[in-house]
Amino acid sequence: MHAALRNLEVIHVVSSHTERGTLPALASACLAFQGPALNVLWRDLHSVEPLVRCLPTDLFSFDRGCTALRKPLDNKMWDTLVKYTFRVRSITVKQTSHPSALIVSLNVIMLSYPSAPASLFPNLCELTWYAGGSHFAAEFLRMTLVPSLRVLTLRFASASSTFLSVHSSLGTLCPHLRSMTLRYRPTTEDSSSKLSPFIAQPISQLHKLHTLMLWDLANTGMDHIMQLQALRSLDLDLRTSSVGERQSLLPFPGFHHLHYLCLRFGAFERAMDLLSSLQVIRSKEIKIVFASCIAESSESPSMSLSQFLAILPEICDNKKLQRPSLMGSKVIHTESAVFTPLRAFRNLIVFHVYFRWGAVPDVPTFHGLLGVLRLCPFLTSLALAIDTTKLEGINLRSPSGENLNTYLNDITLGNSLIASPLNVALILSGIFPYLEQVFPHH
Repeated sequence: MHAALRNLEVIHVVSSHTERGTLPALASACLAFQGPALNVLWRDLHSVEPLVRCLPTDLFSFDRGCTALRKPLDNKMWDTLVKYTFRVRSITVKQTSHPSALIVSLNVIMLSYPSAPASLFPNLCELTWYAGGSHFAAEFLRMTLVPSLRVLTLRFASASSTFLSVHSSLGTLCPHLRSMTLRYRPTTEDSSSKLSPFIAQPISQLHKLHTLMLWDLANTGMDHIMQLQALRSLDLDLRTSSVGERQSLLPFPGFHHLHYLCLRFGAFERAMDLLSSLQVIRSKEIKIVFASCIAESSESPSMSLSQFLAILPEICDNKKLQRPSLMGSKVIHTESAVFTPLRAFRNLIVFHVYFRWGAVPDVPTFHGLLGVLRLCPFLTSLALAIDTTKLEGINLRSPSGENLNTYLNDITLGNSLIASPLNVALILSGIFPYLEQVFPHH
């Protein structure tokens, strides 16, 4: 009995207002609630354990450390299992839930039942897997790759050959997939190249894919990604490219239908090589991120922010781009003159630049900030680290001398040098009379 029906007040109301003749109708109503209640209970699973627990406890045994069936499932046990699994819409499996033994149990069940379908989860819409890439994981993954799947999120640091092979069927097993996130942290540099071929080919078949987040798939995979007409959001981690892949970039047609593009790099040279190889980027938002672990000795001062801003007008749709962002290490130079290329993008509403403070020879002062506002008069959000200690030529009562921006809603100063918060507040209020928020950090 449900705990709610043990409430004395509920029992009193039911018994006091229910005539004997209407008791069959009450029973029917309770039975009618069974389906919706089970749907809610089994819709979202955060472990596969409930599926195993719904079966008889004496069904499994351990033989030499492995899970084994003591007897095959009969039709009644199978019907019980299917009654729950067909209601499952999302599954989340994390490493902390120790899924291996439970997954083996499900795999054994599937093998033992002669009339078992290809999948226990015919209506699964979303799968989140954070439990490694073992061959046990591969068997479960194959079981959950169904036509109804819309969202797939996988995160793993190593992968067995079986796990790799399952990925090659993504395109045919999940033709309606709309969002896919593959987070791979290889232990060796060439590990990603082993997995990439199993991902690159099926991606070309995912014609309804809207959101994609994954690592560098080399030239072939990149070309397949660029042909996805429905793709609107793309996040590429390009820090795992092998040396051979870095040296063999081919000209690419570019991205034509995106709303959001994020490129993550481990070296400035790699970033410039890729951007130079693209014919066009038509995206409303572009974010370029440099790994915080880049060694200073590997960063050339010539590979600075100016080069990235200079190349944007050459490859970007000047009318479509609205939100460029750059996040990098402390060698990114942000002297005022480098922002001149922004003049080409008259529709910018967001401009964010973040970097780690260090021995940077030139960073913008308030004059540089004013220069950005003149170049981008319609900004609603700005993030820029500046040196607020240099106030030469700045009138605290009228810092800009003109009304530069009436649209800005928020500004993030990040790791700006601030000696006098009061002066900074006076200047900002003078420059941005309608400013709602100032964020010291991002």
